[in-house]
Amino acid sequence: MTDQPPHLSTPPEGYAGWLAALKTRIHSAQQRATLAVNRELVLLYWQIGQEILTRQAGQGWGAKVIERLAQDLRAAFPEMKGFSRANLMYMRAFAEAWPDAEIVQQAVGQLPWGHNLVLLTRLKDPAQRLAYAHSAIAHGWSRNVLSIHIDTHLLERSGKAVTNFEASLPKPQSDLALESLKDPYRFDFLGLSIAAQERDIENALVKHVTDFLLELGAGFAFVGRQVLLDVGGDEFFVDLLFYHLKLRCYVVIELKAGAFKPGHLGQLGFYLTAVDRQIKTAHDNPTIGLLLCKSKNKIVAEYALSDKTQPMGIAEFNLLEGLPPELQTSLPSIEQIERELAGGVQDGDAEQA
Repeated sequence: MTDQPPHLSTPPEGYAGWLAALKTRIHSAQQRATLAVNRELVLLYWQIGQEILTRQAGQGWGAKVIERLAQDLRAAFPEMKGFSRANLMYMRAFAEAWPDAEIVQQAVGQLPWGHNLVLLTRLKDPAQRLAYAHSAIAHGWSRNVLSIHIDTHLLERSGKAVTNFEASLPKPQSDLALESLKDPYRFDFLGLSIAAQERDIENALVKHVTDFLLELGAGFAFVGRQVLLDVGGDEFFVDLLFYHLKLRCYVVIELKAGAFKPGHLGQLGFYLTAVDRQIKTAHDNPTIGLLLCKSKNKIVAEYALSDKTQPMGIAEFNLLEGLPPELQTSLPSIEQIERELAGGVQDGDAEQA
C-alpha cells in the first residue's frame, strides 16, 4: 500500500480554521434551505386551503369535494404525502384561521406544519395562537414542548408574579426579569400531594430538574441545591440556586410549603446579600430572589415588597392539578394526520410533511 500523498497528510497552516468556518457556513446554508422549503410548503397549504374555502363559498361545493380532491392530487403527485383528505381539511381550517397572507408569510410560515397543527387544534383565539407562534420561533420550541406550554397556559402565567422589579431594577432588565417569572408555577410532574413538605418538594424538583427547568422557562441554568453560605462562621443554605443566562444574574429560589408571610422576605433578602457578596462576580447583575409558596394574599405580598430594595418576586406553586381538557374539534386528530401522511413517522418528519 502506497503512502498517503504529503499534501493530504499535512494540511497547511490555517487550514483547520478555514475548514471549521466552511462547515459552519454549510450548516447555516442547509438550515436556511430547510426553512425556505418549509415556508414554501406552509404557504402552499394555505393557498390550497384558501381556494377550497373560496370555491365552496362561491360555487356551493360541498364537503365531498375535499375527498375527490385528495384522490386526484394523490394520483397526480404520488411521491408527496401531504394530500390526504384529513390534511386537506386542515389546510382549509388553516386558511380560515389565518385569512391574512402576511401573517402566514412572516409568522406561522416560519413554523413547521406540525407546529401549526398544534396551534390550530389547541387554541381558538387568534391572538393566543400568534403569541405562542412567536414564542415557539423565538425559543426554538419543538412541537412537543409547544404542546406542553399550551397545556399549562405558559404565556397566560408569564409575568404574573408579584414583584418589586420596576423599582429595584433598571429598564429593560426589569421588564425581562418580570417576564422571566410566572404565577402560579405548576409542579404536576412531581406527583406529590398538597401535604408535601418543603424538603420533599425540593428533593423532587432536583430529581426532576429537566422538567423543572422547562417549567421555569428559557434562560435558567441549575447551579445547585442547599448551597452553603458561610457568613461570619455561621452556615446557611440556599434552597435552590440558578443562573439566568439572559438576565446575567443569579436567581435564589426559596420554597415555603405554606402560605406567604412577610417575614419570609427577610430570610430571602439575607440570602441575596450573601450571594451578591460571596458568589456574584463583577460581570453579573444583582441577584434576584423568587419566593415560591403554596398560597399568598396578593395585597399582603405587594405591601411586603413595597419597601424592599433588593429585586424579589413572590409566586404560588401547584403540586397537583389536572391538565385542562383539550379543545374539542371536528377536525381529525394530529395523530391521525401523522398516520395518514407517513404511517407513524417521527416528530421531525411529520413537521416537514
